[in-house]
Amino acid sequence: MSKAAIADANDFAATATKSDVEEIQAAARVRAYSMPLEDIDVSDQTLFLNNTIWPYFERLRKEDPVHFNAESDYGPYWSITKYKDIMAVDTNHAVFSSESGLGGITIRDPMDDFRLPMFIAMDQPKHDAQRKVVSPIVAPNNLDKLESVIRERACTILDDLPIGEEFDWVDRVSIELTTQMLATLFDFPWEDRRKLTRWSDVATADLDSGIIDSMEQRREELRECGEYFMRLWNERVNAREPGGDLISMLAHGESTRNMPFEEFLGNLILLIVGGNDTTRNSITGGVYEMDRNPGEFEKLKANPELIPNMVSEIIRWQTPLAHMRRTALEDTELGGKKIKKGDKVVMWYVSGNRDDEVIPDADEFIIDRPRARNHLSFGFGIHRCVGNRLAEMQLRIIWEEILKRFPTIKVIGEPKRIYSNFVKGYESMTVIIPEKY
Repeated sequence: MSKAAIADANDFAATATKSDVEEIQAAARVRAYSMPLEDIDVSDQTLFLNNTIWPYFERLRKEDPVHFNAESDYGPYWSITKYKDIMAVDTNHAVFSSESGLGGITIRDPMDDFRLPMFIAMDQPKHDAQRKVVSPIVAPNNLDKLESVIRERACTILDDLPIGEEFDWVDRVSIELTTQMLATLFDFPWEDRRKLTRWSDVATADLDSGIIDSMEQRREELRECGEYFMRLWNERVNAREPGGDLISMLAHGESTRNMPFEEFLGNLILLIVGGNDTTRNSITGGVYEMDRNPGEFEKLKANPELIPNMVSEIIRWQTPLAHMRRTALEDTELGGKKIKKGDKVVMWYVSGNRDDEVIPDADEFIIDRPRARNHLSFGFGIHRCVGNRLAEMQLRIIWEEILKRFPTIKVIGEPKRIYSNFVKGYESMTVIIPEKY
């Protein structure tokens, strides 16, 4: 897809009415159910950009939940689209590998000359050894300390928003809150904190996204990221007393202090993307869905105790990372299909979270849904998101503070979505807050 076509899609989003969106969704459903089953390719990033992916996943769940695509921009791959099948792959680490040397965790294979090892793309025992180094940052006692910091910053950000004027919620709120949190976790220079957002976007961007112009640009910007953090590493590793930030933990951790540069950079990218995308896009997605479902917003205002449950529903609904990839270590069988050793296996969390065999009324956004935490967005098994409780806490706090201030937040047009089949998120979203309490 050309950059011009992406620009056209974004221009449509800015002016789209509800009927425009319904028309596009209806046309997508016709296409999804009329094309030959073997031609369905849910890795098509255009479907995510236009938010028309849903009928394709729906058809695969019904007719071919373990689906082989022989030809795609990423080579042949298996799509796993139902909740229980995804769980089976996600928790069977002996058969399905995350190793970066075998292909890593995304449908897009890493560049041969720029493979970045990271603990999410490692198998045992190295995975657990490195994960344990950074886990204390999200331990309950540290989360308790962070709560007041997050609340103070959320209040400042919300209090600075204009009333009665249009503005970009993504930039003013979602990015700013998550970037401030990342800067705290890394003890990163405050004035440079937006570099973290840029590096996160570059690390996950497709060449056609408009974020980068070439793969060489990606390499150069990520090398800049590594060099910046290496300066911080050298400061922390020589400190008399190890700090409680992520860089200090990596610099002094027994299994990470002697990492090669590429592995250090890989783990940095993992922590930056993980700390940025889940919270940033779920904050935006929650505001978007509350505007589309005013009855749910009224339900929340009448009963603010629903906020923790609503947070889980937002994370399910948004599914900030649409997929994770594994590589088969041996011949195996799943859903009656024979998967061969070396095959690329893609778990579409975004589809499993809409599987109504496990989640009743899965296509409905319901903030008081029973068992709302029963979603796939954080993954399962040894690779379950290490920062899931921090993400939930940030979302809980921002919504507690929103309810204290604003009777409503109106979304103007449609948000501009990210051109990606991995990060399911938003480039921008214009809103207006008519009044404040």
